[in-house]
Amino acid sequence: CGSQQGMGFDAGLLAFLEREQVPATLFINVRWIGPNRQAFDRLAANPLFEIANHGQQHKPASVTGRSVYGLDGTRNVAELIDEIELGAAKIAALTGRRPRFYRSGTAYYDEVAVQVAEALGQQVAGFSVLGDKGATYGRDEVKAALLSARPGDIVILHMNHPESGTRAGVMAAIPELMRRGFSFVRLSEQ
Repeated sequence: CGSQQGMGFDAGLLAFLEREQVPATLFINVRWIGPNRQAFDRLAANPLFEIANHGQQHKPASVTGRSVYGLDGTRNVAELIDEIELGAAKIAALTGRRPRFYRSGTAYYDEVAVQVAEALGQQVAGFSVLGDKGATYGRDEVKAALLSARPGDIVILHMNHPESGTRAGVMAAIPELMRRGFSFVRLSEQ
């Protein structure tokens, strides 16, 4: 499981955020926790970071099985409930805190999925800046995306692909954003 694509984490990116005191909301998928348990525990204990729910199987949130970016969505309400609730329950069991926010795999939701998530006490979280395009952007593309941010924007980035350009782009953009007067917050502080 630990050798699967996307099951690692970018320790350099996280160390940079800690060193620069940049808070972040980290959407954690249950499948990622197992091979990264020590890192998860450390992140969850760090008040700089807020742990949020990224589901159990990283599926798009659907009641029809809609495929998004090649990933099959949840097929019905029962599967959707499992995807959301089992993710939230696992995080709560490990941290003692139930996550407040939920982002599905691919950040896709149909209307019913949003209603189900809300009924389960999970606030659906979108984004306004595509920071690394699923960890496919190179350094300069990530930097440009972040520098396009306006006050109040929510940027989506991936910490689970250390081979991507995400870290280098973030490290290039954050100091410039700080010079421009930007501050960074967790979603719960928005």
